[in-house]
Parts: sequence; C-alpha cells; structure tokens
Amino acid sequence: MSTVTNTQKKAPAGERVADWADGRLGIYTLAKANMRKIFPDHWSFMLGEICLYSFLIIILTGVYLTMFFHPSMNEVEYAGSYVPLQGQLMSEAFNSTMTISFEVRGGLLIRQIHHWAALIFLAGMFVHMMRVFFTGAFRKPREINWLFGFLLFFLGMFTGFTGYSLPDDLLSGTGVRFMQGAILSVPIVGTYLSMFLFGGEFPGGDFVARFYSAHVLLLPGIMLGLVVAHLILVFVHKHTHFAGPGRTNDNVVGMPLLPVYMAKAGGFFFLVFGVIAIVAAVATINPIWAIGPYRPDQVGTGAQPDWYMGFAEGLIRVMPGWEINLWGHTLVLGVMIPLAIFPAVLAAIAVYPFIESWITGDKREHHIAQRPRNAPTRTAFGVAWITAYMIMLVGGGNDLWATHFHLSINAITWFVRIFFFVGPVIAFIVTKRICLGLQRRDKDKVLHGRESGIIKRLPHGEFVEIHEPLSQGELYKLTAHEQYEPAALPPSVDDNGVERRTGALEKLRVKLNKSYYGDDNQVAKPTQEEYKEIQNGHGHH
Repeated sequence: MSTVTNTQKKAPAGERVADWADGRLGIYTLAKANMRKIFPDHWSFMLGEICLYSFLIIILTGVYLTMFFHPSMNEVEYAGSYVPLQGQLMSEAFNSTMTISFEVRGGLLIRQIHHWAALIFLAGMFVHMMRVFFTGAFRKPREINWLFGFLLFFLGMFTGFTGYSLPDDLLSGTGVRFMQGAILSVPIVGTYLSMFLFGGEFPGGDFVARFYSAHVLLLPGIMLGLVVAHLILVFVHKHTHFAGPGRTNDNVVGMPLLPVYMAKAGGFFFLVFGVIAIVAAVATINPIWAIGPYRPDQVGTGAQPDWYMGFAEGLIRVMPGWEINLWGHTLVLGVMIPLAIFPAVLAAIAVYPFIESWITGDKREHHIAQRPRNAPTRTAFGVAWITAYMIMLVGGGNDLWATHFHLSINAITWFVRIFFFVGPVIAFIVTKRICLGLQRRDKDKVLHGRESGIIKRLPHGEFVEIHEPLSQGELYKLTAHEQYEPAALPPSVDDNGVERRTGALEKLRVKLNKSYYGDDNQVAKPTQEEYKEIQNGHGHH
C-alpha cells in the first residue's frame, strides 16, 4: 500500500485547480474532444463571422449607452452644450441622447458605432443568407439552422427599428407615425394593437419606454438564444465545404478550431471592430441635433428608414390609395395589401428549404456546397427576389431619387409599380441563361482545357488556339456536381391493370421538379469517352 510523503513535489497551483475543475465538470475531456474540430477555410464563411462580431459589438456598445440614456417621454427644457437647441422643449429621451452625443466622453463615437454595427449586422445577415441559399447549404440536415438564421434576421429588423426610434427625434418619430398608421389599417384589431403598443392615442407617453424594454431586454435576449442555438447546430452539423479532391459528404477538410482557427477568428474580430469604428468616426449617421425633437405636427424632409425596412416602406409608398367600404367599415387596401405581401415574402423565404425538398424529393444529407451555376432555377429565384427587393428600395426612397436625380416622383412610382412585377421575371430568365452558359463553359474547359491565348498555325493553314490542360483537382471541381433525373408521374395503370389515380399535388410536384431538373435546366457533364477522345488528339488541344 503506497503512501504519500511530504517530500513529493507538489504540482503547480494552476494545474491543481485545473485538475480539480476537470474532475467535477469534465472541462478537459470536453475540450479535448471539441477544440480540435475542423473548420473549412473559404472566404465566404467569413460572412457569418461578420454577423457574429457585429452582434457582439452591438451588445458591448449598447451596454455603455444604457448607462446614460433615459427612456422617458417626460418633457424637459434643453440646457445642454448644443446652442441651437437651447431652451427648446423635448423629451427626456431626446435630451439624454443629446447628452450622450455632446457631453459624455466618447458618447457620440459609441452611439455611431452602435448604429453602424446594427446596419452591418443586418447587411451581413442578408449576404450570409444569400450565400447559404445560392450554395444549397440549407439542405438537410441544416433546415432548422436556416430557420434560426431567418428568425435572427427578422428579429434584427425589429430590434433595429425599436432602437432607431428611441432618441425620439423628428426622423425616427416620423417612422413610428408611419408604422402606427399601418397598424391602424389592420381590420378589427388594428385600433386595439395601436392602443396596446402606444398606451393610448399616438404618440402617447409610454412608447419610448416600451420600445426600450423590447430593444434592450426582450428582443436581444431572444436573439442571443438563437445565436447560441445557431452556433451549436453549426458545431454539430459542421460547415459545408465546396467540392474538391478528398472532400466528401463524410468528412471535413480545413483547419482545427484551436489554435489556428481561433487565432484567425480573433484577429478578424478586431479587424471588423476597427472597420466599424473607422466608419463611425468619419461618416455621421442619424445626426439628431440637426433634425430636432419629434413633434406630431411636423414631418422631417427626406425621412427615410434604415435600409432593411426600405422594402416594406416601398410597398406602401407605391401602392395606390385604394379603399373599400364593407358593412360600414373602411378597409384601406393601399396599406393592407403591402402589409400582407411583406410577411408573405418573409414566410416564403423561411420555409423555402422545405419547399425545395418537397419539389426535388431529395431527402439525403448534404455537406458539399453547390456552385450556384449548377442549380440554375434556385439561383434564378434568388436573383429575382433580390431584384424585387432592390426595386422596392427605390420605391422606399422615391422622394430622394426624384430630388437627387431631378426626376418626376410620379415617373419613379410608376417605374417601381411596373418593374416590381416585370423586373424579377427578367432577372429570373437572364440569370438562368447565364448559369446554363457557365455550365457549358465548364464542360468545354474539361474537354479542351483552359484557353492560353497562344495561336498556332497547322500545316494545312488552319489557325487554332492552344489550350492548357487542367489539373486533376480542377477537373474534379468542375465535374463533381451531381446530375439529376427529373421526376416522372407513375404509369396510369399498375401491374395488375388497375387504374392508378395520381393526386393534383403530386402532378404539381412533378411539374415543378422538371423546372429544376429538366433537360433545359442542366447541361450534361462530359463523359469519359468524350474526354478520352479529345485527349487522344481527335480534336484541337
């Protein structure tokens, strides 16, 4: 039986603490299993990191701002250092925002970093979701993570709107008034919703405090939970990676989390923080001192929402002012229809992974990201949606387009009304043709190699261009995508001669499936026979 003597050398204190914690929490075992997890190295994955780091910056700067902001609509007289507003009546919310901007050390910079980080967070979310969409990274098993990302974007829009409204300046107050008018147009419940939100007739005396609670507690808390859930699922499912030698659906090729990935991620965080700080320092955003406090009888000239609300604003601005009377009630279709279209578009984006899975009938797991050109119908849908969004952004700022470019506001409005329907169709057709053209170019590169620009004259006088052969890795990349067979309806009569009835839903699914995988939606990959024939000299090379 061994005994411990006092002459034995004791382990360092830090090591003893680590052993004690590991024995009770299993930290070392957990870290050993997960800290060497592999992450693919591709620039497009940095888009998600920009979102995460912007979110962290928003939280850090927001905590600082809450120490000085007073979410109250009680009226006070301004006596701060900004002379043009001295003596004016304003809410405590506006007054404290002025104090942050002019009297708190670093307050204006922190406030602008907070606002710019919010804009970049939502812009990063938008581009990150488009990357996931165009590469098919939302397919099984990542549909739930797509929903988490969508909810983050959706909640981020309203978190941004509530934060934008807190200073109670004339610009944000105009936006809140706009929203309240839209709420009032909702049949039956609109009035009740408005009363509940504003605590009485607009503007009431409570909406800043209510928006403040939602902005700093409710919405960020939900978003933080979604961010954690999103990252956990990324950790569980691993990143998708693009096709290449040695990359399959069953492995991940990249760098370990520790130390390489964490070192790069840490550096990238400070890079993002630095860029946002520089932008905030040199580009003024929401200068409330130049706009003034909100008054219900005034409207700010050139009032514009932040870009992520431009789609909704554009829908309402360009919609004709239609109204109908039913059973003694007036229905404001000019607002109701845009209010129906906006959530319908968002819902379609949210459930798209499930729609595509049903159309294609593909229930397999996918860990290889697709090149957008190899899914032309999906890519065309994505570009069509972005086109509609951008056209509505023009509608949301039709007054500024008119004044800056000396155009008729009516002409801009009619342009938006027409091209909201025509533009996405044109974008869909053009994008699909471009994707198919790129597929044909890839096929030609595989068969003939890369154009070298060197012209050679053959003995019989013909001029040909010399092509450089592709490496095996490049050949694999251009031919790794799958070729799909379009779905077909089952025979109308089964093996026993009994008539088989096919439902309308299945007929629709098969028809939509052909729009994804039909002969006019994918270019056949070169066969080995074609490749060998070219390589053996039966064609110019």
